[in-house]
Order: sequence, then structure tokens, then C-alpha cells
Amino acid sequence: MSSHVPERPAAKQASVRLVRVPEDRGGQRLDNFLLGQLKGAPRSLIYKLVRSGQVRVNGGRAKAERKLEPGDEVRIPPVSLAEEGERTAPPAAFMQRLEQAIVFEDERLLALNKPSGVASHGGSGISHGAIETLRALRPNRTLELVHRLDRDTSGLLIVAKKRSALTELQALMRESDADDGRGIAKRYLTLLVGRMPDGVMTVDAPLHIGLRQGGERHVQVHRDGKASLSHFRVLERRGGHSYCEVKIETGRTHQIRVHAQHIGHAVAGDEKYGDPEINKRLRDQAGLRRLFLHAASLEFALEGGKTPYVLNAPLAPELAQVLDALA
Repeated sequence: MSSHVPERPAAKQASVRLVRVPEDRGGQRLDNFLLGQLKGAPRSLIYKLVRSGQVRVNGGRAKAERKLEPGDEVRIPPVSLAEEGERTAPPAAFMQRLEQAIVFEDERLLALNKPSGVASHGGSGISHGAIETLRALRPNRTLELVHRLDRDTSGLLIVAKKRSALTELQALMRESDADDGRGIAKRYLTLLVGRMPDGVMTVDAPLHIGLRQGGERHVQVHRDGKASLSHFRVLERRGGHSYCEVKIETGRTHQIRVHAQHIGHAVAGDEKYGDPEINKRLRDQAGLRRLFLHAASLEFALEGGKTPYVLNAPLAPELAQVLDALA
């Protein structure tokens, strides 16, 4: 029988902890495992602890993206964090906003139509991300993020309510990344700058994550990167630009944004990978004040394929207004 991972807040710890990875956490990334152990710790602190070698796996240094195995021993250094009771609750209006954004919920999982501008989790100066706020809304449930969305991307964010659902969903995510998307079918909606060709354009370009000064992540196409596959299909032409459906067979960081830039049709409103002049023009002409990227649907099956899920999140109203303005 596997032992349960203690999930008490790591408040003002005075000594090193050695935690053995239980069976149901096998395959989880080290950084996500640490976030579960060090409740309330910002992700930037997690990465700092890993990079400095203070976190060890089986006595050796490890990278944040390392996939843990059942039985691995993780050394967790003493970290001083605020007591659970000392943390401020999310603002009531923000909690209500996220409550209204829940598009599906059952005993296994919860699906949120995450608004743009809301981080998936707190950290790096963000007190309350989506997961912290959902935990405040469901104080008697154990909620765990299954995956993440960029802060500026809106749409479906899946949260597991049971450990068994988390384990199975994470396995499906890994299967998607490794086996041509057979685990979870992921569909996005986006506005790409310029006129995309008709039909489906498949982008098969490996992606590598680099760090800029200050720790900011920047992704680029690189031969030594991880295999990444996206399929773009034009749905409509709007104002000289291309409203597209994107199906991705892998889930790399910034995948759609970097692949779109790579083919010369950046995502509209993308301040990191897009064209500042075109973004300004779209802001002035159509009122686009955010990244035009929306996670529209997810399809998968749990319980070994016995229980299918088809989850949908309506396009954000502000993006629909941009399309209307460009018509």
C-alpha cells in the first residue's frame, strides 16, 4: 500500500525533510511535487531551490522537469512560509468571478473557463491564481491542477478533485506528448496575423525553452528542442487576418504562439512573440487588448476509456467583440 503524501502547509520549517514519493505520484514532475509539499511557495522559489541543489532526488541533484518514480526519496530544505491562517483570502469579487467561470464539475474533476490575465497558480508576485482561488471556493476538497495555461490565454483549465483522476489525467497528458495526441484531444481558437493559406497547415518544429535575464522564459524553434506538433486550420478571414482552429498533439510551453511566429503569422495581441506595430493597430481598430488565444475544448476518457468527457469553453466575450469589429 502506498503512503499518503502529507500536504500540510510548510510553515516556518526548521529542518530538512526527506519525503518518499508514493505510488500515486509516479510520473509527476519534481517542480509540481514540490509545489504540493511547500504549500504557498511561489514557483520562482521552487526553481531557485532546485537550481541551487538544495533539493535532491535519491541524494543527487535533479532538474525541475524530472519525472519522479514511486519510491524516490526527495530532500526538501527548510523553507519559511506564512502560516495558512496568515494568508489573505482571495477577494470576494474575484472568487465570485471564478465561481461563475466553472463550466463543468463532477466528483472527479472541475473545468474552469479561465479568464485571460488570471494565472493558473500563484507565485512571482501573484497572490491568488486560479488554483488557490478554487481551493478557497471548495475548502473541504483536495484540488490539484492537471495542467497549466499561460496567464494571458483564456479557456479550459482542468482541476482534479480525486487523486485517482489526477493520476489518470496526467498519464493521458504524457500519452498526448509522446504518442501523437491519443491521450487528450486539445483544440484552441486563435486569430493569426495576416492571411494564412487555406486548408490545414501542420507545423512540426521542435521547441526549446531558454531563460532570459531575470528568469523570464523564452521559447524558440531549435533542433535540440522537444518534438512539437500543431495543426492550424483557417475558419474565417477577418480584416485581413485569419481566425483559426488549432489542434495540438503535444503540450509544450508557448507551443501555439511560437509555432505561429515560426510560420510568419504570429498570434494577434502576443506581446512576447508578435509584432508590436500590428498589435497596436489591432488595439486601436478592433479593441484587442489581450492575447487572442483560447483553449476551446478538451476530449478524453477516464476509467480506462469507460467514461468519456467532451468539455467546451465558449469564446471569451472580448475576443468575440474583436471578431465583430474586424468583420
